[in-house]
Amino acid sequence: MSDGLVSQGTVLEMATGSGGAKTITAMALGNPTILTAAAHGLSNGDVVTLANFAGDDAADINGQVCVVKNVTTNTFAVDVDTTGKTITDNTDAATATPVTWTEIAEVTDWDGPSGTAQVIDMTYLTATAKHKKPGIPDEGQFTLSINWIPTDAGQQAVATARAEQAEKNFKVTYEDGSTQTFAGYVLGFSTSGAVDGKVAGSITIEITGAVTTTPAA
Repeated sequence: MSDGLVSQGTVLEMATGSGGAKTITAMALGNPTILTAAAHGLSNGDVVTLANFAGDDAADINGQVCVVKNVTTNTFAVDVDTTGKTITDNTDAATATPVTWTEIAEVTDWDGPSGTAQVIDMTYLTATAKHKKPGIPDEGQFTLSINWIPTDAGQQAVATARAEQAEKNFKVTYEDGSTQTFAGYVLGFSTSGAVDGKVAGSITIEITGAVTTTPAA
């Protein structure tokens, strides 16, 4: 039997605000950094902003926007390398503030992330064949089709993000609980229809930065 995923049950969400700050009561330095927050309620793939840590190297973690992974009831990990650093939870004053997610309703199909990179030609005069290296990774675009629902909060938020040209965080949750999280700009949001057909929508998101994939627990 295949361990591959099925598309049905996949959910796409966009960050639309901030939730209540989680108080950090302990931390284990390393890579990743493990943070303790009692009954935090976070899920793999959530995005948090870290603040109010103390110590000589606190600047390395304060203000970082991180994707949550390796979640347990009272702990979670973030990809910040604190190995050998002097950082503390500031006597329970440190916080992790999560974004709140709004689902984009009735997605019918999607494509992406579509990562690639430029090819840098490194060929020199005495070479007898082409020499190449990959350039900076570009995660490309994420496109999706929807049944257009003008009253849907998620679709409204996408339209607003396009109009404001605002960078937003997005999360794709697959049917097994795996997630992909990324930041991006909504470049396009169009609708279309035909005789005896539905009103459909098409959304194009230009990804900026890296895509974080978190396998299901």
